[in-house]
Amino acid sequence: MVQPTNTAHLRAQRGLILDFAGVLTADPRPTHRVWAESEGLHAEAWRATLNDTPEGRRLYSALEIGRIGQAEWNAGTAALLGAHVDPANLMGRAWFDVPPARHMTALARAAKEAGYRLALLSNSFGLDPFNPYEHVGIWDLFDVHVISEVVGLAKPDLAIYQLTLDRLGLPGQACVFVDDHPVNLPPAEALGIITVLAQDEAETVAELEGLLGVDAVLPV
Repeated sequence: MVQPTNTAHLRAQRGLILDFAGVLTADPRPTHRVWAESEGLHAEAWRATLNDTPEGRRLYSALEIGRIGQAEWNAGTAALLGAHVDPANLMGRAWFDVPPARHMTALARAAKEAGYRLALLSNSFGLDPFNPYEHVGIWDLFDVHVISEVVGLAKPDLAIYQLTLDRLGLPGQACVFVDDHPVNLPPAEALGIITVLAQDEAETVAELEGLLGVDAVLPV
């Protein structure tokens, strides 16, 4: 295990790169199941439509890199879900009740206060009409924002990790990256970035506290 840096001066030369969904939010799948049933759909309809149908995958991939906007995605995906599904703010309705990951956010704040530079590296699910980053209230926490829709690249493309390092002004060896999808870790590791797979929030925060030498304190 890499030993944590002990001085604020040296910490200022290090970076923490965080994914968004499933890292800075709770696992969205339980909320999506509840939402789907509230829309008169099968509980797994959201996951199955986005991940298991060719057109659902095509639409989502296009949204991620900005080839289509969220409004167009809403219309196309609503049609796949069912004729009765209202396309208006579909993404926002599905994501609205996904809870923020409060302990992870506290960890990020502690790292920033200790002098780490913070980057948000997220495969986008659209910014308008529903902006998930503003909804959760984490946007201003970060020094650098690399959103796939904006830059036209998506994880696990190696280029988006290099772009993040370039914007941070740091080498890979000075950074830690956290993501909840195993497929997104190897490209970061190829650039020398220390990686952490987020599966359980408490365990992930504890691992990061050891790596970064900070304590995440939840606000009262």
